[in-house]
Amino acid sequence: MKKPNIAALLLLMALAMSGMWAAADELQDASALFKQGNNAQALDKVNSYLANHPKDAKARFLLGLIYTEQNKPAEAIKVFTALTEDYPELPEPYNNLAVLFAAQGQYDKAKIALEAAIRTHPSYAIAHENLGDIYAKLATQAYDKALQLDKTNTTAQTKLELIKELFPGSPRAAKVTAKQETAKTDTVAAVTPSTPEPKKAKTDDAAKESRPAATGDNTQDVLNTVNAWAQAWSKGDVAAYLAFYSQDFKTPNGESREAWEKSRKERISKSMSIQVSVIDPKVTLSDATHAKASFKQDYRSNTLKSTTAKTLRLVKSGDKWLIETEQAGR
Repeated sequence: MKKPNIAALLLLMALAMSGMWAAADELQDASALFKQGNNAQALDKVNSYLANHPKDAKARFLLGLIYTEQNKPAEAIKVFTALTEDYPELPEPYNNLAVLFAAQGQYDKAKIALEAAIRTHPSYAIAHENLGDIYAKLATQAYDKALQLDKTNTTAQTKLELIKELFPGSPRAAKVTAKQETAKTDTVAAVTPSTPEPKKAKTDDAAKESRPAATGDNTQDVLNTVNAWAQAWSKGDVAAYLAFYSQDFKTPNGESREAWEKSRKERISKSMSIQVSVIDPKVTLSDATHAKASFKQDYRSNTLKSTTAKTLRLVKSGDKWLIETEQAGR
């Protein structure tokens, strides 16, 4: 028997391992781009990865999330439905299907999907909570109908108001963060809190009023500005949010200010819920009119959860601090 060429075998193993690492890096890159909001680039990356790994549950789950973020519910539903067929033991695709169905007002379909998620994992708490929200939506429809038929029905009116008070938000989707094992591959999921529907944008005057007043302490004023910026973003108040940016703001990707504002308006307006938290902020003053604010940004919406380092450079204009540059991951 001919002895194996050990050197050749080692070379083949090294090549195979390098290919695996390259593939893993490609998927990690896609996930990172998605978390940064670069959905088009993330889509290209994940599709490239899936071309060679068409059954990878994690990549397919990420693809569904990207389609959801791009406001392509039909494509997202197709992806998550296929995942439930290929990996019926995973609860997250069922849960995300339910969120998509609920957004379309198809509460019966959402209910069926959540019941499937719970059958798969009886301890999947978020599916139980979402199912409660769906029951509340269905109850709301029933009470509305009862009031249409009998406007004097005070009992139905009281129950309807109670449900609206208890359930102001929307079902929560599973996201890419917390690892969960499967038979041949793995998928990941995390959860973001539901919050009320976004409020309408304020007028320009109201947006200006939302900015914090100067106190004479530049460091504190910068911190107040950053927190107010995050609060406007969390409320979905696009006008107030954009009012924190200087007219000389340098857009992250070099696009025009008009294109950047349009993109931000679309992204914020289409999210059913947003919560932005500023964690461990540090302010450095270059001089009396220039400052740098560095912090961890915890972002949660109905389609995404991420924590990233963020640096804002601000300039003082009159008695207000405005954002000149914005950098993530620094």
